[in-house]
Amino acid sequence: MPLHDLLAAVDADIEAVYESRGIQGLRPRFAYPLIRLAHTGPLSIGELAASLNRSHSATSQTLSALRRQGLGELEPGADARTRRITLTERGRALVPFLEAEWRATEEAVAELDDEVPYAMSAVVEHLRRALARKPMRERILERLADEDAPAESPR
Repeated sequence: MPLHDLLAAVDADIEAVYESRGIQGLRPRFAYPLIRLAHTGPLSIGELAASLNRSHSATSQTLSALRRQGLGELEPGADARTRRITLTERGRALVPFLEAEWRATEEAVAELDDEVPYAMSAVVEHLRRALARKPMRERILERLADEDAPAESPR
């Protein structure tokens, strides 16, 4: 899919920026959560997911990756069932660079908007509105024939 390929290429370029600065193991998807945690302090996975407008599952996966890279760690929450993610010293140390990179990326997107006949930000907004009118799920299901459904396996 062209959009997926484009996003993967942009992420790869952002990751190359990190590597050019000697930062290993940092992924573009880590930037927003790291910046948010630096500004809010420790949050539960649910709190962080809500503040980023991401699913609990996606946020949990990102936080697991952050922990593996030594950028975040878990601490006890208000009760025995809750744990909160907090930044490690390494994670906190990266935030000023990530904030600068975030601003630079926004400026680069604005530059691209000026270079192409249709601004990416406008295309994204038009796609968002179209998907609000008719979600991708409906669009896909309309195109799948009933015979395309997998046979249910016996239990």
